[in-house]
Amino acid sequence: MTRLQRLLCASLKAHLDGGRAMPPEGSGILWRAFLALSRTRGFSANGPCPISFAEIEAWMRLTRTPLEPHHVETLMAMDEVWMAKVYERQSLPEGVKALPQRSSEAMTPALFDLALGPL
Repeated sequence: MTRLQRLLCASLKAHLDGGRAMPPEGSGILWRAFLALSRTRGFSANGPCPISFAEIEAWMRLTRTPLEPHHVETLMAMDEVWMAKVYERQSLPEGVKALPQRSSEAMTPALFDLALGPL
């Protein structure tokens, strides 16, 4: 994780915890891009969906804002912080057991085939 990513993620976490957002100087375009993309995120039965690469690409095209790959990685890191906060808020009462909403295991081709069957 780059220094900029760490600073933006820390600022977003502080903002989500009720504090004042203090994005680093010069990162305003990424901060505004994340806010714009976050407002347009989809929702499913399990709650909000992560921001997709397709949504970022569409936003870049529509706003004519060129972003480099490391900028996209920063937006994805910020979205991970946002999604983690959402899952934290959806915690169950004490004593109630549930499966985690996200797996700690990486998606593999074999796991994909197991879940959806061969295509």
